[in-house]
Formats: sequence, structure tokens, C-alpha cells
Amino acid sequence: MENNKKKTNFVANFFYSFATQENISFIMIERTIEQKLNALLKLQSIDSKLDELRRVRGDLPNEVQDLEDDIIGLQTRINNYGNNISSFESEVESKKHRKKDAEKLIQKYKEQQNNVRNNREFESLSKEIEAEELEMELCDKKIKKAQDEIYGVQNSIAKEDKILVERKKDLDSKKEELSTILAESENDEQKLLKDRDKQTKNIEDRLLRSYDKIRDNSINGLAVVMVKRDACGGCFNIVPPQRQADIREKKKIIVCEHCGRIFAGVEEIVIIEEKKTRGRKAGTTVATAGKKEEAMAAVSSFTDIAAADLD
Repeated sequence: MENNKKKTNFVANFFYSFATQENISFIMIERTIEQKLNALLKLQSIDSKLDELRRVRGDLPNEVQDLEDDIIGLQTRINNYGNNISSFESEVESKKHRKKDAEKLIQKYKEQQNNVRNNREFESLSKEIEAEELEMELCDKKIKKAQDEIYGVQNSIAKEDKILVERKKDLDSKKEELSTILAESENDEQKLLKDRDKQTKNIEDRLLRSYDKIRDNSINGLAVVMVKRDACGGCFNIVPPQRQADIREKKKIIVCEHCGRIFAGVEEIVIIEEKKTRGRKAGTTVATAGKKEEAMAAVSSFTDIAAADLD
């Protein structure tokens, strides 16, 4: 009897536990979707603040990089010019040696002409002398041409050196300006980067990859938006009422059918009705300036809503 009772209690507890776990799992699934959207919205808020900090820097980082590349290019060009000068100088020295050799041969051939035995040998030596004289003229031309090339390259080096000095001054100025801006925003950026790393751990890899892809493809860097005044907060296309109802429920992740951005929720517009005042003419109402502003005011931007939801 006792064994049967224990078995009955065990089976009952098992099924109760199973049913409870099933309900808990269902609740967790419902909460998980909302948590995912809130986590994505918080991440978008952090990224938007980072984008704003980087916009303050403007094109300075790119300008610094371009100047550094220009300087490297100028230095490489100057080095190549130096190699060209060395090559031309070597050619000049080679032609000068060849010219000296030709002078020696001419002197030798002239001495041999004094001891020739017939006209045939004299004419042969005369041709050798003539060939060496032509070689000397050719050497002079090549020497002059190489020296002109050296002069031209030296002028080019002088121009490139001047440009290089200017580029280095510009680079130092841009680096100083960038360092000042970075120093002002470094602490904020580091804090935001830490918050971002912490926030990404709350988002599954597949969803994070989709988020990054949408951000890369969007001009303003928005991947997660709210529905504002019945329109997508990213592309401003109208969102149908039924779709807005689905977005409010947060039972599944819904993206904009026009731009592909993820909807995190719907901003609610709070409208306060104006009360009619007794004793006044028909059609007149009593509404203070504060109430008029409050009547048509929208809820704050999606970044403020994200912070409010997460708090």
C-alpha cells in the first residue's frame, strides 16, 4: 500500500512539475522576444551616441590618414628620384672613362701611322681614329643628356621636398586638432564602448549579425527604430494599423517591409481633450498654453524610450 502511494505521489509531482515547466517556458518565450527588442533598442541607443561622437570628429581621421599616405608616397618618389640620379651619375662616369679610352686609342693609332709600310695600313688606322672620334662625340652627347636628366630630377626633388614639408606641417596640425577632439571625447567613447560590449552579450549572435548588417546598409546608422506617428522611424513609410498592433504585442520580431529596419515598438501619442467652459460662447474652450503644448506632444525619441523601458 505504501509503495503504491509513493508511486502515485511521484507520478503526480512529475506531471505537475512538467506542466509548471511548460508554463514557465511559454512565459520565458514571451518575455524573451520583448527582452531581445529592448536589448536591440538599447544597443541602438549606444551606437547612435557613438556615431554622434564620431561625427564631431568629422573627416579629420580620414584627412590624417590621407596626409600620411601622401607623405609616404612623396618619400617613395623622392627615393626613386635619388636612385635615378645615381643611375645617371654612373652613366656619366662610364662615358667619361670611355672617352678617355678613345683618346688613348687615337693617340696610339696616330703614332702607328708614322710607321706604316703602305697606304692600306694608313687608311685602316685613319678609319680607327675616325671611329674613336665619333665615339668621343657620342660620349659627350650622352654625358650632356645624363647631366640634363640629373638637373631635371634634382629640380623635381626640390619641388617634392617643398611639398613634403608642407604636408608634414598639415599633418602635425591635423593630428594636434584630432588629439584635442579625442581627448575631449575619449572618456565618453570608452564608457560607451564598454557599455556596447556588455550589451552585445545579451543579444544572440545571429540577431547581432543581422543588426550590424542593417546598420552598415543604412545611411543614418539606424537598425532598430520605433513607429512614430504611424510611420517607420527610419524610412518614414506608413505602417498599417494591424502591423502596429503586432508590433505592440512584441510576440515576434517585425521588420519594416520598405527599409528592413527592426521595429522595437510604437510611440504612443497622448492627446488631452480640451474642456468646454460654461458661460462662454459656443465653440470657445479654456486651455492654457501649457495644455495646448501637452495636447499634441509626442512621447520622447526612441532612445529615451529605450532607457525608460530598460530602467
